[in-house]
Amino acid sequence: MIHRFFDVVLLGARPFSTLACAALLARRDFRVLVVADGARPSTYHYDGVPLRRRAFSPFVLARPAFRRVLAELAQSQAFRRRLAPLEPSLQILDARRRLALSADPTALAAELTREVPDMRPAIEALYVHLAEIDAQVDAVLGEDALWPPGTFWERRETARLARLLPAVDELSLDAEYRRVVEASARQLGHESAHDGPLSPLVTARLHRSLLVDPASLPGDEDELSGFLVERIRAHGGEVRMDESCAGIVHKRGKVTGVVLDGEGETIACNFVVGDRPGLRLLERVRDADFELPDPAASPSPHERRFVVSMVVRRALVPAPLARHSLLLPARSSDPEVHLSRTQASESTDSELWVAEALLPDKEFVPVRPGDLRGRERVLATVRAHFPFLDSHLLVVDSPHDGGPILDGREGGLRAVPRSEVRATGGSRDAEPAEPLYALPRDAYAGLCGEPIRTALEGLLTVSPSVMPTLGAEGELISAWGAARLITKTDPKRERMRRELWSKIEL
Repeated sequence: MIHRFFDVVLLGARPFSTLACAALLARRDFRVLVVADGARPSTYHYDGVPLRRRAFSPFVLARPAFRRVLAELAQSQAFRRRLAPLEPSLQILDARRRLALSADPTALAAELTREVPDMRPAIEALYVHLAEIDAQVDAVLGEDALWPPGTFWERRETARLARLLPAVDELSLDAEYRRVVEASARQLGHESAHDGPLSPLVTARLHRSLLVDPASLPGDEDELSGFLVERIRAHGGEVRMDESCAGIVHKRGKVTGVVLDGEGETIACNFVVGDRPGLRLLERVRDADFELPDPAASPSPHERRFVVSMVVRRALVPAPLARHSLLLPARSSDPEVHLSRTQASESTDSELWVAEALLPDKEFVPVRPGDLRGRERVLATVRAHFPFLDSHLLVVDSPHDGGPILDGREGGLRAVPRSEVRATGGSRDAEPAEPLYALPRDAYAGLCGEPIRTALEGLLTVSPSVMPTLGAEGELISAWGAARLITKTDPKRERMRRELWSKIEL
């Protein structure tokens, strides 16, 4: 039985994809329903202590894709007041030195003189070159176009822009600093480098993100999600964070609704937008005769983001340690780690460290409950840079291995069953880690993965697999593209949106 009708139902709660797309559509007067569909918030708790499922990289907040969303929501000024300057933007830690990257040219020059005087001229020349590349890419990605294109007119429009992308040769760098540039780019993107390094254009774009007006949100991902949910509801949209989708209903190859879990409520709609790859969405179609595409054509993960949360005593923390750091291991067997710091509680004697590493997919599938090798590999890199880590650990946990929480607040790390976090947002079982995707051989413009449209009319995907090369920026471009496709089906709302542009953010 159909209970309600919405123009668009969005499945998932990723802030840069489904929530951004929902906020745009709600602003354009579409009736929008967001169903979290099993998505869990970034933060969960153990005995009053916050822990994280994901590390949050704020380096996309100054990009044209995000500024364009804020401009249409008429929230640029309000959102800017939430931001805090991030200085330095990222600190690089390896076995021999600590290098702080800064958007301030004077501060960066002083840092290079102190740490790598011999390489300073080459590195400064590199960043001048990256700024030129970045300006050209900004001009292309700032246009209202669909990536990747589908129809003839979309291909014509996007191809004109793709031809303006700069041709970037291999970056001329010392091998030591090349490692810094490539490692930081890998951490920011959703593309797997399992079969080889990222392209020079992608590497340049992602690394340059570190030096473009870096700023942070005090509440990280939770604050951004809350901000977007607030905008969706302010424009009449509905958000159900505790609901999931049990199936997608269609008629003659076109979406007609979704079936929700629980009481089996059916919601009628014209479009469904999900934050999972197209094949994963199509598997939910409730029709035994519906023919699924060839699984071989679907993007498959090669690596995943493994996260370990650590609550540590502040006595461990060096005074110059930045909020975001990249830990480069001395041993090739240990992974590179993105380490972010935030306050653990109202007290000032501890803080939360979130360590995120890219590990091969084969270490996750199948999941072996209680297998702590992934956790230990991440901790090995952190210990190499902070030798006294174990004596200052208060709480350690990873949501991805199903292992126990380690509690050392009363002296000595004791194992606590995962059931202790179930009532406060955690999971008793291992949660899947976020995947990274390899680009197809025919990747459009060397940037795009699978198309936004799927084999079912009205079913769209804004998954990271659509534009994995650009990370969160790619998700925003996909979200804008999906909103564009839906808006163009209604000439009245499309006209209203164009008129709206003349009245906002002048």
